[in-house]
Amino acid sequence: MKIKITLVAIFLFAINITSAQEISDTSFGKGLINFVAKDSSFSVKFAPRFQVRSISSWNHDGDQYGSPEHNFIVRRARLKFDGFAYSPKLKYKIELGLSNRDISGANQFNRNTPRYILDAVIMWNFAKNWELWAGQTKLPGNVERVVSSANLQLIDRSLLNSRFNIDRDLGVQLRHKSNLGGDFLMREKFAISQGEGRNVTEGNEGGLQYTARLEFLPLGAFKSKGDYSQSDLKREESPKLMLGFTYNYNQNAVRERGFAGDYMIRTDGSLYETDQTTIFADAMFKYNGFSFMGEYAKRTANDEIATELDGVTPTGDIVLTGNAINLQAGYLFNTNYEIAARFTTVDYETITNTLPRKQYTLGVNKFIVGHKLKVQSDLSYTTLNGNDNNITFRLGFDIHF
Repeated sequence: MKIKITLVAIFLFAINITSAQEISDTSFGKGLINFVAKDSSFSVKFAPRFQVRSISSWNHDGDQYGSPEHNFIVRRARLKFDGFAYSPKLKYKIELGLSNRDISGANQFNRNTPRYILDAVIMWNFAKNWELWAGQTKLPGNVERVVSSANLQLIDRSLLNSRFNIDRDLGVQLRHKSNLGGDFLMREKFAISQGEGRNVTEGNEGGLQYTARLEFLPLGAFKSKGDYSQSDLKREESPKLMLGFTYNYNQNAVRERGFAGDYMIRTDGSLYETDQTTIFADAMFKYNGFSFMGEYAKRTANDEIATELDGVTPTGDIVLTGNAINLQAGYLFNTNYEIAARFTTVDYETITNTLPRKQYTLGVNKFIVGHKLKVQSDLSYTTLNGNDNNITFRLGFDIHF
């Protein structure tokens, strides 16, 4: 009932604003509603989007593959608002998720409610080359995670990202960029956040989370922020490269993966706490239709095995530690068809009792209006501990107004 009321309110708001303002740009892919107030005191762009997937999966059973499992899902369905308020130097972004995957995760720490809010952040350009962000949004983690799910080269992100990314959190970020000479650019990003992920409402368990990221662009800026969009849709006329390094420290983390996973709750109701550290090194390269992305991730913890108050008896919860490598490349033809490939390997610490995985993925894309309207397919072969394996075929389309 609440979500229906919310959607109706958004719809009525959009109609009212549209009738009261001059629409400046409504071409496909530029936002369903895109306007600036008559007195230029604010702007709003409303851009809904959704992704639909068909998935077929075969598991190896003895000497052959068993019967396939088929699944059709709405992978993402989102409503995005962004613009400026009062001054173009004060920007904002609000993004709401409506699909099951977007809103799942209700627990006692978010009052057992759906997690509709993905982003709710203001971005203040308070001085030249300096920005202060406040609210809930993505932390400056690995490049693959910060790339929007609307701009992915393959149907979904890699195993590295699903196991080790640091995702969204509530807090503040300070961002700066500078020129080191010629075309050489450097960007610095720092964040202090709550450390338990998005939509947490009940206090701040454990300690805070600290994130720092450095980015180097020795060959100059990418077209249209292409370092945070996969596939070389802009066909860079000269080589472009970004090198990124992230350090994340989650003090007294109370969840198995810092921002996500189960809360490590003891039998007496208290929470087990341990410091977790995650590092990333990644690169993005593009030139004349060719694109490459490489990532390395590693997570460690002071004590991986959660224990009761006696410090000896295990609770059954284990922090997911280990490392991963992800390599991905693609080439975009003049017909706007693209072939892409990815290799990912994930190795966990022995103490986690989680088996290592390797995954090989081959994808074919057709871009109709860039990432805004596209059809994607990919085929993945995944091995578990070098023995058990799986084949998965996925087909889907994206539409982003």
